[in-house]
Amino acid sequence: MDEELQVETQTKNVVETEVKEEVTEETVKEEEQEEEDEEALPHSEFLDIFEEGLALIVQDPLLCDLPIQVTLEEVNSQVALEYGQAMTVRVCKADGEIMPIVVVQSATVLDLKKAIQRHMELKQQREGGVKHISWKYVWRTFHLVFNGERLEDDRRKLKDYGIRNRDDVTFMKKLGKK
Repeated sequence: MDEELQVETQTKNVVETEVKEEVTEETVKEEEQEEEDEEALPHSEFLDIFEEGLALIVQDPLLCDLPIQVTLEEVNSQVALEYGQAMTVRVCKADGEIMPIVVVQSATVLDLKKAIQRHMELKQQREGGVKHISWKYVWRTFHLVFNGERLEDDRRKLKDYGIRNRDDVTFMKKLGKK
């Protein structure tokens, strides 16, 4: 009786091993087929599929203010804003344009400047405007002002200046010294 049980157990183990090997081989073949299918699609079709998916994401009420050609950075910023991990600083230019700039809660003046640069570069790309902006020149001739105080120290946190969510910061031209 014990011998029959041993033979039956061994047979069962051999069958299970063969089934596992077949399943593994089938899985590998399916994965290889999927990879081949993916490689068969041209780049333009991949872009079309990606843009369709992106259009669906942007229809979400949380992300509806984002532009159609949204970047991952913009989506992450919007999500961080929703979770209270970021804040919007409204940067007002002399021509009346208001740029909503999203920065993390612990952002420094330098972080705000970099976010402004990124915002302007994305805007230029989308509108097909100026190809290059000399930011060295911009920050040498303009400064940021909040409640009459210049944001001069790049390492200082925005909160140290009293800047909170949805506050206005003015982008002003520096006055010449005589």
